[in-house]
Amino acid sequence: MKYPETLNQVIDCFKHLPGIGEKTAERLALALLEYDDNMLEIFSSSVASLKQKVKQCEICHSFSENNICDICLDKNREQNTLCVVETPKDVISIERIGTYKGKYHVLDGLISPVNGKNPDDLNIKTLLDRIKNEQIKEIILVLTPSIEGETTALYITKKIDDKNIIISKIAHGVPIGANMDYIDTLTLEMALENRTVISRS
Repeated sequence: MKYPETLNQVIDCFKHLPGIGEKTAERLALALLEYDDNMLEIFSSSVASLKQKVKQCEICHSFSENNICDICLDKNREQNTLCVVETPKDVISIERIGTYKGKYHVLDGLISPVNGKNPDDLNIKTLLDRIKNEQIKEIILVLTPSIEGETTALYITKKIDDKNIIISKIAHGVPIGANMDYIDTLTLEMALENRTVISRS
């Protein structure tokens, strides 16, 4: 016996999510049938409006429902320190630590010619503009410890090496090749606190 077509469509939708296989997609779809009408309405409307409401901040490129995110608008943050990360999700991970008080800049990826990602495909130009316009004094590179991450860090360092700015990167408590998504909060906090200076002009 097969599931009704509508239920099969929901299962297929869940299967498109990363890390979701056939069995998990089936369990999630069946779980929705247990929701009351009000909860199901909230769930469906939230998913339907996700792409319309959630955008990227015009300044740092992190997630926001407004043109400029709350962190960029917060005058109590350290205005001359920028933490450069790969994805908006990395901003959330660092914010959960609660110790970093500066601002952010999201690159939207790493330099990887093999995967068709060149410097012009990333938010590097806007990073350089911010360094100039916002009088940034320190850049903290929090990038995945991989060949792509090191390549991106080196490229950025060379681009801003002639500026009066400190460039540091997180310590090696983060293992080489580790995905930032799977690094625990304590390891990330220690790596950020024990960052090493790689350029000081």
